[in-house]
Amino acid sequence: MTRPSSRRLVGFTATFAVAALAAGCGRSETRMPHFNPPGVSAHAMQVYDDAIVIDTHNDMPSRMMDGYDADVRHEPGWGRDRGETDLPRLVESGITAQFFAAYVDARYAQTRPDESWARAEAEMDTIHAFVNRHPDRLIPGTTSRDVLRAKREGKVAVFIGVEGGHAIENSLARLDTLYAQGARYLTLTWNNGNDWAGSSIGVNGTRTGGLTDFGKDVIREMNRLGMLVDVSHVSDSTFYDVLATSRDPIIASHSSARALGGHVRDLSDDMLRAVARNDGVVNVNFFAAFLDPKFGQAADSIRRDVEARADSEARKPGADTAKVRAWADSVTQERLHALARPPLSLLVDHIDHIARVAGVDHVGLGSDFDGVDGLLPTGMLDVTYLPAIAQGLIDRGYTDADVTKILGGNVLRVIEIVLDRKPKAARAP
Repeated sequence: MTRPSSRRLVGFTATFAVAALAAGCGRSETRMPHFNPPGVSAHAMQVYDDAIVIDTHNDMPSRMMDGYDADVRHEPGWGRDRGETDLPRLVESGITAQFFAAYVDARYAQTRPDESWARAEAEMDTIHAFVNRHPDRLIPGTTSRDVLRAKREGKVAVFIGVEGGHAIENSLARLDTLYAQGARYLTLTWNNGNDWAGSSIGVNGTRTGGLTDFGKDVIREMNRLGMLVDVSHVSDSTFYDVLATSRDPIIASHSSARALGGHVRDLSDDMLRAVARNDGVVNVNFFAAFLDPKFGQAADSIRRDVEARADSEARKPGADTAKVRAWADSVTQERLHALARPPLSLLVDHIDHIARVAGVDHVGLGSDFDGVDGLLPTGMLDVTYLPAIAQGLIDRGYTDADVTKILGGNVLRVIEIVLDRKPKAARAP
């Protein structure tokens, strides 16, 4: 979340699966009708259809908690009854596996007693209920076998990632419970640092430092369980502490390239190379403010201006602070959505940059759909527009095999290593 403030196939490795799919051997037995975005060629659609497509971060569950009906189709865009994801479009998108975020906002950690754990469980219950309502279209995902089964049966494997390490309330036992309930990654922080890991932003004066001794125990326990360590949102010092502690490949579930976007939430080139050495994957965030520094600066200016006006109004005698806050939220969103969006080509620039710096084996997709208030690049309206990325990469000269890796093959490799507990494959020197 980005806010301002499985049938058994023994021995079927990710590498073989990607190669087979690229050769046209892995097409689903039950193919769903897919949307063909404007400008996407028949060849690009074929590459996309044959690939295992995995998105590692989508915030639709948080919207469901606020009353969004994910069972029916909505128009893309910003607003209570608009969004980037729902069941009909998820199926229509041709995506193979979707990680839904059980997002725990910073405010739950500020309450006393702490409400973070309860919120995480409520989000996970929402995701499980969504999957259970649609067994003909969705399957619960916890291993690579579920991904491969979804591809074969023309369904979507739904994985869960918990966003915000404060959700465990400083308890390894609760981390174990999250895993037992189906969570397969933990984003160590959100914009707020916690008692054991520092955030890149540190809202409300929270920590921005590295891992504490307990934080290192959290990483070791995730390694023991077979749970992906997610470094999106963490501070630079926490990032490097994680790499020094984890024996398994890590992921950044929704982070872009700092060299292009300029945002502290993005990863620097040195960090990208470190993820490559770890054999992990950086999954590119689609949020316009992380892709385009000009958009990000304009957005920050809008927020500061509206916040100052709201603070002034709230200090007036008799002011209704709830109404002032609602006004500020509405005006902020209206002004943000009036800004010119960066083009889809800039999103492809970030993917290309990470592929060049870290290597094509270490980049994937982490859209942050339904977590960025609709502030997406032009040409990326919702989950059904994912094939446009395949076209953009092919236009840059990427081979079909490399496009297949980026669309999901790289994440599948890490899923096999971490979630399936398979040894790393020998890498070419």
